Amino acid sequence: MFTAPSRYFNQEHEIFREQVRSFVDKEIEPYIDQWEEERLFPKSVYRRMGELGFLGIRLPEEYGGSEGDIWMTLVFCEELCRCHALGLPMSVLVHTDMSTTHIARYGTPQQKDKYLRPLISGEQVCAIAVSEPSGGSNVAGIQTTAVRDGDGYVLNGAKIFITNSVHADTFCVAAKTNKDLGHKGVSMFIVERDSPGFQLAKKLRKMGNHSSDTGELVFEDVRVPRDNLLGEEGRGFYYIMQNFQDERLIAASMAVSASQRALEDTIRYTRERETFGKRVFDHQAIGHRLADLATKLEAARQLTYYAADVLSSGRDASTEVSMAKLYATELANELAYECLQFHGGYGYMEEFHIERFYRDMRMTNIGGGTSEIMREIIAYRGLDRD
Repeated sequence: MFTAPSRYFNQEHEIFREQVRSFVDKEIEPYIDQWEEERLFPKSVYRRMGELGFLGIRLPEEYGGSEGDIWMTLVFCEELCRCHALGLPMSVLVHTDMSTTHIARYGTPQQKDKYLRPLISGEQVCAIAVSEPSGGSNVAGIQTTAVRDGDGYVLNGAKIFITNSVHADTFCVAAKTNKDLGHKGVSMFIVERDSPGFQLAKKLRKMGNHSSDTGELVFEDVRVPRDNLLGEEGRGFYYIMQNFQDERLIAASMAVSASQRALEDTIRYTRERETFGKRVFDHQAIGHRLADLATKLEAARQLTYYAADVLSSGRDASTEVSMAKLYATELANELAYECLQFHGGYGYMEEFHIERFYRDMRMTNIGGGTSEIMREIIAYRGLDRD
């Protein structure tokens, strides 16, 4: 329906877009209903994406990455999220842009050499473990501890709502190395799946995003060598906050792209379906509401691109990214409600993708920081300053 503005995307970006779209159409879309039913997509999808060069878009070439720009990442996100299910894109983007990035940014040369290569090739999968049963968004208040012991640390605690908990081989884990220092006592560690005392306690069943594996993790006296401390001790909170800018931009882009597909599907349906002797689309009440949704969606897209532009400039984009995530994900839920309504009774049936879209979208304004957290950031970092 809409064409990407040349201001942001050049010919190289559009060539890459066609590559990703072809992959999604041929190797994801035909199987996505099955994977949603099975509540997990095969790990081989990562290996295939690694072969195609999709898993290291902005990562260093020396480890197998492409060293592309943020617009390449958005192209990948936009095309992947057209597959009629957010579960698979969520898992893949957590791997590429929410967890592996911690190692790329803050890892030592030895850590990068050991972990980035298999993560970029798709031989291994990465996850980020921050949220806990006691509080998801309060990073400073995490309870998992990492106590120094000899030449390493001993981890104890639990994490919840962890995407890729089933498939992941490598976990970037936030833990308190000093309980008395608040957010300055948080550190990050690389923890391998086969570490003694580390286990997947439970795979969680969710309202939506069924093909994404989400679980609860438990750490019981897990020994982590000092070499697996990620970055500096006590800097974990700042690493997480920095990465949140990328994560929230991705969340906004996911919401816009999936909403675009849902809107296109709904317009197609209302043009084909007739009620009271004419197309559903031709009822003015429906046509005007679709026009409103299309207008708001374009506004969300441009706000997301603006936030990406600010972020790519190297400036602090926390306000702009928070605005983009807030507006795009709130709109996605509005659009999901409206578009399902336009499908009538069929929209309530699982055989129509709009039903899945409605369920999947509900998580977008919760994960990565709720809409309420976004409003806090916008109000007190963006508005309440000179």
